Amino acid sequence: MRRNETSRQATIESLSRDVLRLSQLLTKERASLPQAYLRDRGLREAYAAYYLPVNSTKIALPLRELDRHPSGILRKDRLRVLDIGCGPGTSLLGVMTFFDEQPVRPALAFTAVDQVAENLRIAETFFQGHRGASAVSATLKTLHGNLETGIGAPEGPFDLVILSNVLSELHAQQSERLRLRSGIVQGIMERLLDGNGSCIIIEPALRETGRELLQVRDTLQQCGFRVYSPCLRNGPCPALEQPKDWCHEDRNWEPPSTVREIDSRIGLRKDSLKFSYLVVRRDGKILADCVEAGAWRVVSEPIVTKGKRELFLCGNGGRVRTVRLDKDADQGNAAFSGLARGSIVRLEGAFPEPGRVKVVRGTIVEIDANSTAGETDRLVK
Repeated sequence: MRRNETSRQATIESLSRDVLRLSQLLTKERASLPQAYLRDRGLREAYAAYYLPVNSTKIALPLRELDRHPSGILRKDRLRVLDIGCGPGTSLLGVMTFFDEQPVRPALAFTAVDQVAENLRIAETFFQGHRGASAVSATLKTLHGNLETGIGAPEGPFDLVILSNVLSELHAQQSERLRLRSGIVQGIMERLLDGNGSCIIIEPALRETGRELLQVRDTLQQCGFRVYSPCLRNGPCPALEQPKDWCHEDRNWEPPSTVREIDSRIGLRKDSLKFSYLVVRRDGKILADCVEAGAWRVVSEPIVTKGKRELFLCGNGGRVRTVRLDKDADQGNAAFSGLARGSIVRLEGAFPEPGRVKVVRGTIVEIDANSTAGETDRLVK
């Protein structure tokens, strides 16, 4: 028993060193991130042990928002899913887990593309293991390729195309990034996406990658595509008006024990899901169809100072600072205290002031419960 524990500790120690190395490459040293970095066995094993659990969970949020639409976007007998840059099967496992938890489960036909052959082999192994314990009927086809040299000829069209942590890893000069990334997404949507399909893009929650995703968002809108979510507004993104602003999610998450143990060794903290995402469609369906007219999305953490609580909301009125003084709290606006990044909220009777909106006594604050808990569509006061 002691020998087994010693061996396990040695494995965790080795993983921890490689997780720290990978973390630095993905953040501080991102400019020098090698192409196809997961060819490195140590980095690949670090990703599978540490990043795969958290990254596979992120796909649930855009899927849940798509599933809200009354037209039944995901309620089909069969869903064809293309995952480009699939890595070791991260999003594939996330999609299967999401539908495992749904009362109605379509058959899933996955096509996974990656430039690292070993990633595809690992994805197949993880997929087979997950499918054995899953209630979802699923198949998997793998293709070797990448966005820069070609992804082969996947048999589309697809109902879902997933690009998770892919666009920001394309190698290009800064002056060419927007044109390259927008052009790739546009080409994929025109060639491979079904007319009723959705393209889900997930990127890191860093300022640089987040702002670059917003630039892609605006360019795709100019080309005639519709942003389904997270935005509740059309037109240019107001976060790009100020050079220090960007948009990302931060959702509560309970990490598995291995992730917690690695964190304790290297000083990282994976106790929440931080990421930027974008869901784009070719038709006119948008998340705003599913919420109250005039709703806002919370796009910041609460800013709590002496005597007041503030946060930023984004909607058809732009990106606005919203404040409630502690002395103005009452039963009608009590829900303001529960607003968090990503919440969808409606304000009735708020008072506009220069540069901000003020929640006062008599203001009604209603939170869309599905935007926080993901369980119901009702509004709670």
